[in-house]
Amino acid sequence: MERAAHALRQGKPIAIKNGREIVIVYAVETMSDATLKAARKKVKDLRLVLTHARARTLKIRLYTSDVVALHLGAKDTRERLHAIADPTFDMAEPMKGPFEAERAKLPAGFVAGIKLAKLSGLLPAIVAARISKAERNVVAITAKEIGDFENEAAKTLKIVTRARVPLEGATNTELVAFRSADGGPEHYAIVVNAPSTAAPVLTRVHSECFTGDLLGSLKCDCGPQLRGAIDAIARNGGGILLYLAQEGRGIGLINKLRAYRLQDQGFDTLEANERLGFEADERLYGVAAKMLKLLGYKSVRLMTNNPDKVSSLEKYGVTVAERVQHAFPTNVHNAGYIATKARAGHLF
Repeated sequence: MERAAHALRQGKPIAIKNGREIVIVYAVETMSDATLKAARKKVKDLRLVLTHARARTLKIRLYTSDVVALHLGAKDTRERLHAIADPTFDMAEPMKGPFEAERAKLPAGFVAGIKLAKLSGLLPAIVAARISKAERNVVAITAKEIGDFENEAAKTLKIVTRARVPLEGATNTELVAFRSADGGPEHYAIVVNAPSTAAPVLTRVHSECFTGDLLGSLKCDCGPQLRGAIDAIARNGGGILLYLAQEGRGIGLINKLRAYRLQDQGFDTLEANERLGFEADERLYGVAAKMLKLLGYKSVRLMTNNPDKVSSLEKYGVTVAERVQHAFPTNVHNAGYIATKARAGHLF
């Protein structure tokens, strides 16, 4: 997975196998003019593959499940493909289409390729085609390996190291680092006052936010939630904060910045994510559940306003004994963001 994601980010093709079926895949975001030209010479029937969310924005009819595929014409340059895939170009280049989506059943590699682009932190848009044989120098992976990624990442998660890191207001704190066998980004647990495993532990599941946590951005409430959670846990006498490497609700920092540009154009958080081709929330909580289990905790008092976090942790075998309110005052920059959360079902 790590090699395949790295190849996509470099602009190189990867081969996705599903039984005897093989699909060659390029990420639209990193594909160069030269690569597109070479692909046209080597491969017939190239397709531009998009998510249903992006297709709805472009008013493309949905005939196939999961993703849509559009035939690449001779005039479809790399710049045009990028403009179709990236909604931050929608205002500058509004005249797109009309598009005719393929109606026949699509290869599993098309769906897997989109998922891999998401996991790679890229725009969820690929150029793909069926091929009979992959070249030897092309990274190959199976559709099943991509589909099983989250479960395997959680299954192979291990504690790498742990160390005492005194924090302001929580001096008896231990930082625990976790890593999966896939070589992906590490996740961390902030354990305050070594709470007992015999009772439900006060817990905050926090997805990393570079802009809010580190820079103090006012566009979200992530920074106050992070620091407020540590303060509340310390006042409670102990607890855990899980710090997950799932920036921007799982879409990555660069795509989050793209979503910010769309928000500046008048779209709310959910609309911006959909225009980019993502679901409203791409985060996964199997890893969080495994982190708790590795630390010895089976039951939590969960600090959250998001009922989906409660159901997601319970889905992976963690008992949520109580949902603890975790809200902070809004400001002029994030009031709309918080209002959108409330419309999406968050409980304030």
